[in-house]
Amino acid sequence: MSEKQARSLPKIPRHVAIIMDGNGRWARERGLPRLAGHRAGTENLRRIIEACVEFGIQYLTIYAFSTENWARPRDEVEGLMDIMEEVIDREVPKLHEQGVQIRHLGKMEGIRPELQKKLREAVELTRNNSRLILNVALNYGGRDEIVQAIRKMIRDGLSPEEVTEERVAQYLYTAGIPDPDLIIRTSGEYRMSNFLLWQGAYAEWYFTPVYWPDFDKEELRKALEEYARRQRRFGRVEPVEEPVR
Repeated sequence: MSEKQARSLPKIPRHVAIIMDGNGRWARERGLPRLAGHRAGTENLRRIIEACVEFGIQYLTIYAFSTENWARPRDEVEGLMDIMEEVIDREVPKLHEQGVQIRHLGKMEGIRPELQKKLREAVELTRNNSRLILNVALNYGGRDEIVQAIRKMIRDGLSPEEVTEERVAQYLYTAGIPDPDLIIRTSGEYRMSNFLLWQGAYAEWYFTPVYWPDFDKEELRKALEEYARRQRRFGRVEPVEEPVR
């Protein structure tokens, strides 16, 4: 895909978020263990990050591990944590060279200490990069995020009158990050799965039957083309004009 092709879309979402679903089913259909599907999914992530840069997307949020995923079989959870450590070791230096800034959305509590350390180091190493902001939702849940925000506001002594939508947004993990314009879910499931519940209030959703390991640049382009055809109203009668970049 050339830069000319990337620029051919009439409008590009500033912020794309992805529920990377279908790794396990991708592996099962090939007679492979589930962790093989998760490894294939991490390989695909690199390609999608590169495609986002080509398209001019400024923010990419990926749902890596939810607060509910801890209920999965222990060996799968431990395997996922191993894969995440491997991915950080292998990919972060390359992402840093490419100007990608990494941010973590979610709680550190409960994550194994070594992975916590690697996450913090990745965030610190890339903190001044700006070509693409990559938000990694790890040990993240939308409801838990709102609960944590409420607790912080109470600890800070906010009065009821001070609690506005703008103030709540400042207490979320995504403080300072624009809300997603487009949320993509792969694998044919039609659920929000506790992902960006507050931030996604007016996002456009795109569902595809393609499993995450097979969701390539062309599939991303299809999602962006569908987004470009939609008229966003944000609760109004008339569509809201979006700047063409």
